Amino acid sequence: MSYKIVADSGCDLPAQYRNDPRIEFVPLIMQVGDKVIVDDDTFNQKEYLELVAASEECPKTACPSPDLYMSAYKTDADDLYVITLSSKLSGSYNSALLGKDLYHEEYGEKNIHIIDSMSASSGEGNIALKIIELADSGLPFNEVVEKIEAYRDEMLTYFVLDSLETLRKNGRLTGMKALVASTLNIKPVCHGVKGEILQKSQGIGMKKALVKMTELIAAEVKDPETKTLMISNVNCFERASVVKDMILKKVPFKEAHIVDTAGLSSTYAADGGIIVTC
Repeated sequence: MSYKIVADSGCDLPAQYRNDPRIEFVPLIMQVGDKVIVDDDTFNQKEYLELVAASEECPKTACPSPDLYMSAYKTDADDLYVITLSSKLSGSYNSALLGKDLYHEEYGEKNIHIIDSMSASSGEGNIALKIIELADSGLPFNEVVEKIEAYRDEMLTYFVLDSLETLRKNGRLTGMKALVASTLNIKPVCHGVKGEILQKSQGIGMKKALVKMTELIAAEVKDPETKTLMISNVNCFERASVVKDMILKKVPFKEAHIVDTAGLSSTYAADGGIIVTC
């Protein structure tokens, strides 16, 4: 049976998968001041970060419409696996569901499973790579769905950012009871819990916060030899490489990737941000 993965543009993948014919991206929209940017192949991270840095206004984002999702579902593939940003952080999941209803009304039945990643960025990418592994092994649709949901439920998402301001100003930190004072250079180590952002630890300065994050990942990950380590970076490849090396010295993952963020993750993780999933 043929398959296709549809993912919103919050899904960050290794470069070799960006033009993979098995994957179609449904773009979100970013707005900085009066300038609107589509999060697709035309996105330029360097130019975008410069635009954000020069603007006095906080960047905003908008999720894909149900119609965009429905259009992505028009494919000859027998099985469709749809990956979205956490439903606690974005309306993308609900749009994907509505798009599925619209598709069924107009075109009839089709195997379409929509996965709330309960994550973002490399978390969505990690799920996409797992779907490829499972589907390519010849498993039927229902078994892939069952296994990918279980994989998602075990997946860890951690991140350390230079700034939480965009997340805070756009209401994405409702699960965090308090924010540490940036003037003290205290960097929170945040993690995802059922799709919601919570603070797990903290460090004085980025370096110490990243060390704490790697220690938490090493302590919490289960069966790492069967899993992929994915590290997203916003304009800080060297920092991501250090994090990768620190983790791999502690934990034997099946494979590891460093990925650049597209528009959505560059917006919220901000310049210098690191996101780790496994």
